[in-house]
Amino acid sequence: MIYETKRLIARPLTQADWTSLSLTLCDPATMYAYAHGFSEAEVQAWLDNQLRRYREDGFGLWALERKTDGRFVGQCGLTKQQFLGRPVIEIGYLLQRDYWHQGYACEAAIGAKAYAFSTLAVPRVWSIIRDTNFASMNVAIRNGMLVRGRDVKHYYGLAMPHYGFAVDRP
Repeated sequence: MIYETKRLIARPLTQADWTSLSLTLCDPATMYAYAHGFSEAEVQAWLDNQLRRYREDGFGLWALERKTDGRFVGQCGLTKQQFLGRPVIEIGYLLQRDYWHQGYACEAAIGAKAYAFSTLAVPRVWSIIRDTNFASMNVAIRNGMLVRGRDVKHYYGLAMPHYGFAVDRP
């Protein structure tokens, strides 16, 4: 276990999570901020990338399980990203559609922030969110974050404006 919240446990992803992870990543509605649902090969590449992050960075996106029944809710965690040409630590979250609008994303993101500040002593955490992803923006705001800038990411041949939300360690 990496951290826990009232209703969730965050733990490292494993290869055994591939099927649950694919329910999220292959769903075009869930992946609208990425402009497409993933293929099976892209799901494996995503999983492999998280495993690499654990080895190289000591953190990454972690599996979220409900404490009540062990169900896979989605993923949340910390990743190294670039924003406005600078390296940042980002809190990212991506939940299966069945678990939207139940407060899990906020709960998980607040837990990831606490982990970043207390365990890793990160001075500032970010959430970099596509400008059309209002639900994720609301999660960032509930996590105490404010907009600190705007940048454009290029993904699959598309120019995607993103806002950078951030909060500093108290």
